[in-house]
Amino acid sequence: MTMKLYFAPGACSLAPHIAASELGIDVDLEQVDIREKKTKSGKDYWSINPKGQVPVLELDNGERFTEAPVILQYLSDQKPAAGLAPASGSAERYRMMEWLNFVGSEMHKTYGPLFRPTTPDEFKKLSREVIGRRLEWLDKQLAGKQYLMGDKFTLADMYMFAVLRWSPGLGIDLSKWPNVKAYADRVGARPKVQEALKAEGLQWPPAA
Repeated sequence: MTMKLYFAPGACSLAPHIAASELGIDVDLEQVDIREKKTKSGKDYWSINPKGQVPVLELDNGERFTEAPVILQYLSDQKPAAGLAPASGSAERYRMMEWLNFVGSEMHKTYGPLFRPTTPDEFKKLSREVIGRRLEWLDKQLAGKQYLMGDKFTLADMYMFAVLRWSPGLGIDLSKWPNVKAYADRVGARPKVQEALKAEGLQWPPAA
């Protein structure tokens, strides 16, 4: 089965790109200009995803999935033996979903306003304060752990890494939270993560 991943370099679509790399699933990559809403091949991106956002995973039957946590789980379920997600129905699976939802609702959406030039400075200041509190909490959760779920690397780590990767470019110094910084470095050093980053013209740590 051929799948196509619509992505923008460094966006949250990096997470399913990492998943495909870790799982050894070949996906056709179609780059999207998010501002212009055009794909590299010239398609109108609104016709691909009426939400106008990446990622989108398109199957060979034409079906499309949106939202990073959903695409991550779909990819993982194609190769469950790889162990990137706990077994469906297990308590651990719901713990991982808890993390995916936390990243989506509490991390990803809080970073969002910092990218928009139209966001008022006062609102950006509030966003940074909230991010600081989230990172403080995350730092405590990562004490003594390799990854979010313990010693096991999962889909949740891919999404968390994709979001944390935005920090340096936004002037958020992760070294204030040593466990978070060590965690991001650990994930960023994984060979398949490096492979996905390189394919998008990125690196970890991001270039200054």
